[in-house]
Amino acid sequence: MKMFIISDNTDTATGLRLAGVEGTVAKSREETLDALEKAMEDKEIGIILITELLADLVPEVISDIKLNRSRPLIVEIPDRHGTRRPSDYLLNSVNKAFGVKVE
Repeated sequence: MKMFIISDNTDTATGLRLAGVEGTVAKSREETLDALEKAMEDKEIGIILITELLADLVPEVISDIKLNRSRPLIVEIPDRHGTRRPSDYLLNSVNKAFGVKVE
């Protein structure tokens, strides 16, 4: 099973390519959608890594894949500039998912 990176900058894509992860660079919503479609067609790809900036361009597609498909696993990653999410993003997600306040 392979991983595939869809990145908004060449530095992130190049860094992961050095680790053996193939991928592509996308700069727009259309390019991101095309890259996701091509990656989804490849039956060998089990994990798609996508930078947060690009995931924010297509949130409805990312949600649909995560909720309605068993493959591939979509993982949103920060790019070389770091995360764009607030520091309590994960904690808030857990609180929303379980309806319990975790501190």
